[in-house]
Amino acid sequence: MSRRFKVHPMWVLIALVVLAAGAVWQVRGSRPHGGPGDVVTQPVARHDVSLMIEASGTIEPINLVEVKSKASGTITDMPVTVGSRVHAGDLVVQIDARDVQAQYDQAKASMDAAVAKVQVSKDQKARADTLFMHGVLTADEHDAAQLDYVNAQASLVAARANLDQAKQRLDDATVRAPVAGTVLSQPVTAGQVISSATSSVSGGTTIITMADLRQIQMRAMVAETDLGQVQPGQAASVTVDAYADRAFQGTVLKIEPQAVIEQSVTNFPVLISLANEDQKLLPGMNGEVSLVVNHRGNVLTVPADAVRSLKEAMVIAPSLGMNPDSLKAQMQMMRAAAHEHAAADSAMAGGAVPDSTGGGKHHHGDREGGSAGADSTGGKHHHGDHKGDFAGGGFGGDNAAAGVGAQAGSRANKAQVVFVKTASGIEPRLVKLGVSDFDYCEVLSGVHEGEQVVLLGITQAQASRTQQQNQIRQRVGTMPGGLGGGGGGGGGGGGRGR
Repeated sequence: MSRRFKVHPMWVLIALVVLAAGAVWQVRGSRPHGGPGDVVTQPVARHDVSLMIEASGTIEPINLVEVKSKASGTITDMPVTVGSRVHAGDLVVQIDARDVQAQYDQAKASMDAAVAKVQVSKDQKARADTLFMHGVLTADEHDAAQLDYVNAQASLVAARANLDQAKQRLDDATVRAPVAGTVLSQPVTAGQVISSATSSVSGGTTIITMADLRQIQMRAMVAETDLGQVQPGQAASVTVDAYADRAFQGTVLKIEPQAVIEQSVTNFPVLISLANEDQKLLPGMNGEVSLVVNHRGNVLTVPADAVRSLKEAMVIAPSLGMNPDSLKAQMQMMRAAAHEHAAADSAMAGGAVPDSTGGGKHHHGDREGGSAGADSTGGKHHHGDHKGDFAGGGFGGDNAAAGVGAQAGSRANKAQVVFVKTASGIEPRLVKLGVSDFDYCEVLSGVHEGEQVVLLGITQAQASRTQQQNQIRQRVGTMPGGLGGGGGGGGGGGGRGR
């Protein structure tokens, strides 16, 4: 006996609604996302752009002093501890001075005896001179008196030297701070026997290590590729993990010549001098240093998120309602026109294009560094610069920036693409860029101040997602027994249930 299953009409209605919603979602997903009215724009405006080099480093003292004693013995007093701030001449360690005090007393007594001996010998010599003049003393006796006086003077000199040495040994038993600073380590304590730094083969016992923390430095590891842009005296900004909201200003002190290679990466230590009057920075702190290697003030800029390479622009084009092939052809025409213009400029006598002021400089040649191909010798416009920017691979996708997270400066002097929103729609523009940071790119040509450029971060993400979905659909569609076949199989199963 067969049984028939009845389906409630409510379940049928719910299934139809779900299927309709899925179809609408699939249709909307297959259409290009974002149109001229949906995009986010930002005007081309003037900003300050700074090209920075960032590196990690560690705070360390400039002059680290190891305090040792010239005397050996037992420490009887040590008034300082780790973290103590001492001035030059303050007591650091007192060593048991009984032995050296006894040696000093003996030397002092010998000195007093030598002084008395000199005085007696001097008086005897004077009497001998008088008696010798009157013929009372013989020549031998007179010479003996003279020799005794000379020997007494020599003994006095030796006694004085011994006394000075004994006094020095006595003073060495009292160790004082050689400079003002802060005690960083204390490997010994009171009651411990230490060895002399001058007589011990091991170099003596280190009593404390100290440094003046009012002037410290950061040892930053700068990548080999960035080292050519670092110079002594360059301004630097340092932030440490302990004070993340505060920037410490410093200058590049020097570049050490010996490279440090870690995991096949070559870095060079760069020393950054920092003022630390409040002594907030302590040795061993980790932080980041930012070096300003190039700065442009009040220059025409576009947001970094609006700039893409040609390859990336072709991926984004469908999301903006454009044909990728048409976009590529249009960009190639712009690139060829720019190349022809550059060639015409370089063929002019003297290589300079007169501007409206009659100065003979290229329109962008007055920017620092010759960002527009002008050199520093008189505004010459080099054909080779434009060839490299526009005709010789200006669309290099590998080195081009790919969004806000691109490395600062990677777009400099690269021909890139921006999309400008106009009254008639969105149109692509070929732009030449100068200095770039993480927020803005200096634009040398291609757009004008006030024009609205499209921010492409969200648009690119949507385009990438759509591209991935299309690839998945294509792969699934080419597989035997794809999604459609599976659905048919399900329908067959339903028939058997009946």
